[in-house]
Amino acid sequence: MNQNIAPKINIAGTGISNVSLSETMDMFDQWIAEGLKKRVCVTPVNCVVWANQNPTLKSIYNNADLTLCDGVPLIWASKFLGNGILKGRVTGLDLLPQYIERCYQKGHSQYFLGAKEGVGELLQKVSESKYPGIKIKGVYSPPFAEEFEAEENEKMIALINEAAPDILWVSLTAPKQDRWIAKHIDQLNVHIAIGIGGAFEVAAGTIDRAPIWMQKNGLEWLYRFYKEPKRLFRRYMIEAPQFIPMLLKQKFRG
Repeated sequence: MNQNIAPKINIAGTGISNVSLSETMDMFDQWIAEGLKKRVCVTPVNCVVWANQNPTLKSIYNNADLTLCDGVPLIWASKFLGNGILKGRVTGLDLLPQYIERCYQKGHSQYFLGAKEGVGELLQKVSESKYPGIKIKGVYSPPFAEEFEAEENEKMIALINEAAPDILWVSLTAPKQDRWIAKHIDQLNVHIAIGIGGAFEVAAGTIDRAPIWMQKNGLEWLYRFYKEPKRLFRRYMIEAPQFIPMLLKQKFRG
């Protein structure tokens, strides 16, 4: 496989990159080594649903260098549609801790942007304790806002560019993080910018992850809903079910 290009499989109008977790990390290594600039989205079912209803968001995902398969239901969908089967999940919860370790091994530098106040600092502390000498060039948690003011955007860009990390991890929740990266990628002095959702909290140890058997059987969402029912009710009980008629339409209408 070309390490700079990954084929995408059309699922309800969004192209999902057909790569494995190990292939993704190898691509990151090569991009950094070659001094390239790339934009990556971690894309669960809800993002596909939102993109189906929003042409601008759909364009953000379809034009990303990688649009990763964050969830077993997307693999099931690829099998059902029959236009290529996705190789496997590449979730933020797996990619973040594993690539943090790879960054330590390869000497890549990182920057943590987003999450609640203190979470990024805790993740930095945990990472530095586990991997002495790891290059974490900065942490910043912006104030919560649906849309950042121009002054706040300028501040974030300046902080990131001063640090000039190889990889920028952005935890602003989807699709906000994906919109922010797409809007500012040309201004950022980084090699890889990736929206990682709530993976900071899990990697830092402030939120437990679902048991392995639930992860493998497409039930990680149910565990997350059990943990945060109020916050995730709309996402999982109202929005996610819309994915099924979207797949049926694609399957039978083309």
